Order: sequence, then structure tokens, then C-alpha cells
Amino acid sequence: MRRFIAQRYVQINGELCLDPARRVKEGETITILKKPAPVPAAHREELNIRHLDNDVVVVEKPSGINTVRHPAELQWDERRRALSPTLQDRLQQALSAKLQRPVNQLPRLRIVHRIDKETSGLVVFARSPIAERELGRQFHAHSVVRHYLALVSGFLLPQTIRSVLVRDRGDGRRGSTDNPSLGKEAVTHVEVVERLSDFTLLSCHLETGRTHQIRIHLSEAGHPVCGEKVYMKRDGDTRVADASGCPRLFLHAAELGFRHPATGQELHWTMPLPADLAGYLDKLRKP
Repeated sequence: MRRFIAQRYVQINGELCLDPARRVKEGETITILKKPAPVPAAHREELNIRHLDNDVVVVEKPSGINTVRHPAELQWDERRRALSPTLQDRLQQALSAKLQRPVNQLPRLRIVHRIDKETSGLVVFARSPIAERELGRQFHAHSVVRHYLALVSGFLLPQTIRSVLVRDRGDGRRGSTDNPSLGKEAVTHVEVVERLSDFTLLSCHLETGRTHQIRIHLSEAGHPVCGEKVYMKRDGDTRVADASGCPRLFLHAAELGFRHPATGQELHWTMPLPADLAGYLDKLRKP
């Protein structure tokens, strides 16, 4: 089995397994592929660093790579980490090459927020204690500008979605509850960017930043994000499969802005849609 894992033949629950020490839990599904899975583009392409100074670094995250490592993986040695690098890992390597300094001589990248594995877009890491503290304060105060582009099936009106999110809505998935004492408030402001024949392109402004917030809110509004595999619209208790044909989750962190933690300067970046999502959108626009 170790040889099959090393050669990219093994999936667990639909995700490629690259760790021979990975423990399998009851109920998980193991699949042996007919041919080895290709190396994801997110692990091959060069990272686009949009801003770098002694306190912060802003980078464009490709889809298909985790922002940071899961807590259970923090004790992994370098060999195991290299099998499945995160954005945090790859960015530190890129900074090492850019600054011509060994990784162990660079300040560590401190986590202040993250975006989902399949989501692309702008991410900021702190590079100093003051930046970690000050950016954390801004995120907590909801003063950081964060706009996402999302494509949904059907016709959705501009609106503000408010709910209380919990880790388990009753089926093992995150979702909203009617009991405000059980979870945390989540607020998403939704604007319409473009209407297509059977789809709506949205701009979603996060007032709060809960895990999977946009995906949950749009799904519970009856319009799951195209390419969604987890939070699907329900007809009674029946899951409705995504029929959009979108190549992956159509969710992109297109805008990021905050006050520099050391200088106080207002900073702002935008990032266009990646080629896969832009190409899919162009196809929808054709008559």
C-alpha cells in the first residue's frame, strides 16, 4: 500500500492520500485509482506575492491547496509535510527564494485568517507579533474589507443574510440554528454583479468571517455555489446534486483591504478571476 500511496493511486473519501501513516477511520471509503492522480496545478505554479514587508505578506492563493495545516498535522516532519504542502509552506519557500535567505532564518508566517481549499483568492499572513495582534484585532472588529465573487444557479436578489452558525446543524455539517445561544452570528451582504440566463454572479461582502459562511448562507437561501459538493440545496431531506458543470467551487476572494498594522496606511488589493472560473463564465455568456 505504501508504494500505491507514494505513486498517487490512493484516495480516501475522494481526496488523494499522500501520507502512508494516515490512519483510516471507520466509515471512510478507500479508492485505488486506475492511473496515478496528476500533481495539482496549485502545487506546481509559482505563487504571486502581491505585497511584502517586515510585518505582512499578501499572496494570491490558487484553488486546490489548504491555506494552513490541520492541527493534527502540526507535528509532521518535513518529509511528510512535503507530500502535501499548504499555502503557508509554499509561501515560506517562495519568500526564502525571493529574499535569498534560508527558511529557518525567516520570521514565521502567522495565521490571521484562511480560505477554503477549493476557494481561490487573496490571503494575508502576519510576519511579526505586532502584525498578528493588530490584524487579529481588525478581523475581530470586522473592519477588514473582504469581497468574494460567487456564482449560483437561478435568480437571487440582493440581500443581507444573517444567521447563527453552529458546527453541526443535525446532520454532521455546519449550518444555521434558530437558537442564538448555540452558535455565532454570521452576516453576509450579497450584491448582484451580473445576471445570466440560468445563473447569477454575486459579490459577497463578509461582515463576519465564520467557517464556510458564504457557502452555507447561499445554500440555505436556496442557491448553492456552483461546484458545491457539501452544502447542497435540499428538497425535504433529499440532497440535490450540482448540475452546473462548473470545474470547481465558484468562490473567489477577489478583494482584500486592511490598515497596515505598523504604519496605519490603508492597503487594498483586487484579484481577477482565475482562468478556470473566467473561462467557465465566458461559456455561460455565449448565446
